[in-house]
Amino acid sequence: MNDSVTPRKRGRPAAFDYDMALEQAMLVFWQHGYEGASLSTLMAAMQMNKASIYAAYGDKEALFRKVVERYTQGPASFITTALQQPAAVLVIRALLEGAAGMLTADQHPAGCLVTKGALACSAEAGPVQGLLSGYRKATEVLLTQRFERAQSERDLSAEIDAAALAKLVMTVHQGMTVQAVSGASASELLTVARMAIQMMEASYAFMAAKG
Repeated sequence: MNDSVTPRKRGRPAAFDYDMALEQAMLVFWQHGYEGASLSTLMAAMQMNKASIYAAYGDKEALFRKVVERYTQGPASFITTALQQPAAVLVIRALLEGAAGMLTADQHPAGCLVTKGALACSAEAGPVQGLLSGYRKATEVLLTQRFERAQSERDLSAEIDAAALAKLVMTVHQGMTVQAVSGASASELLTVARMAIQMMEASYAFMAAKG
């Protein structure tokens, strides 16, 4: 009879699932924001102790950066899909209508993690605030470039300020985030999105078929 016992690896639970634990961390940060998410809450949601979390993901800031990457590639991936639409008006429609659904989905907290994650925080969380601000600005730049491409393809009037149009779309999107956190329904936000699109169509020269 062999009484030897294979030693368990320390630092992670026996059934450790990297992606599942990261998903749970994302939900905690989404609900409470960066500073509002306590280590004890993260530990409970991820079912890991502090040492396990640090061994697998790094410190709290490193964990949050991984969460943001997962968020942008998962729930917020509708933005990337929207940018790939063949016409400028379809880009706006896909982005705002996609936001209406994502911001109010039952599977996760309301609103946008990137928008509400660190709007108000202490100086110690400055790098995280910079990370989220940088992501929002990068999205606006990508949207500006997409509208500039639309202009070169004669899909959008060359007289339009592409950067201003991109900022307008992002401002509507971020306002929808605030509304979602305040309890607005998917139907209400979809109505807002469609009204905004109609007003943009009336104000800007979209040459492509609206589809």
